[in-house]
Amino acid sequence: MGAGIGAGIPAGRGLTRGARWFLGLSLGLAVLAPAPAPAAESVATALVVSVDVSQSVDDDRFRLQMEGIAGALEDPSVLAAITGNAGGILFALVTWADKATLAVGWRRIADRRDAAAAAALVRAVPRQPGDFTCLGQMLRTVGASVLPALPVPADRVVIDVSGDGIDNCTDVEAIHAERDALARGGATINGLPILVPGENDVVGAGAFRSPGYGLRALPIGPEGGETTLDRWYRDHVLTGPGAFLLAARGYGDFARALRQKFVLEISALEPGQGPAMAPGPLSVRARGK
Repeated sequence: MGAGIGAGIPAGRGLTRGARWFLGLSLGLAVLAPAPAPAAESVATALVVSVDVSQSVDDDRFRLQMEGIAGALEDPSVLAAITGNAGGILFALVTWADKATLAVGWRRIADRRDAAAAAALVRAVPRQPGDFTCLGQMLRTVGASVLPALPVPADRVVIDVSGDGIDNCTDVEAIHAERDALARGGATINGLPILVPGENDVVGAGAFRSPGYGLRALPIGPEGGETTLDRWYRDHVLTGPGAFLLAARGYGDFARALRQKFVLEISALEPGQGPAMAPGPLSVRARGK
């Protein structure tokens, strides 16, 4: 085959003066052109949204939760908080009942398009089977496999736990062990108890969930007596710097409460700060935090 066009011509020969000038200018501009910006090497906030999907959560309640999370990611106030962080945030979704499942793996959300893509994944999450409310086991899973999979370091790791009942799989000492291990690793655990009138107004340290009926308290045991769900979350779940609790008035209020909670968590604000929103029945910081 014949030589290609220009083969064997020394550099600069066989070109007109104008062509040589243009070639030199192009090479100069290529040298001066800025390199593509590298991806952010860290983020300010890594947010794990951990949602109870146990027996008390029927199909309607499950969809209210998934839509509430997806809608919160697309909410203008939440997006403003996200874009206020250099490099955006990292987001993951965990659903839990008898066991915990990483329903949406770690995703960086830095703009509206990222948020819409994450919201679509949340809306597509299938409901997992499970009867019990194994909150302590969920914390163990998050510490063992979810947080170690962070793709880049985060200045602040927040685990957002929501549910309508207390743990009925393990005793509180085991829950405290998992909670405290996460705190030693630098994580903050916030709570979003879902208060359902007539169903979980009062809970007990030894409560159990009977299929089809809400929480029923067993006789007072060594861990203590009856309490309220929000107090149980505050005493046994919340931990870490700035940890707080923000309750929802039933499943219909979940979306509102979560939007407010996201803004506070992503912006590292405290309850009472941030954009004005209708308050929930409880919005308090953990005692001693």
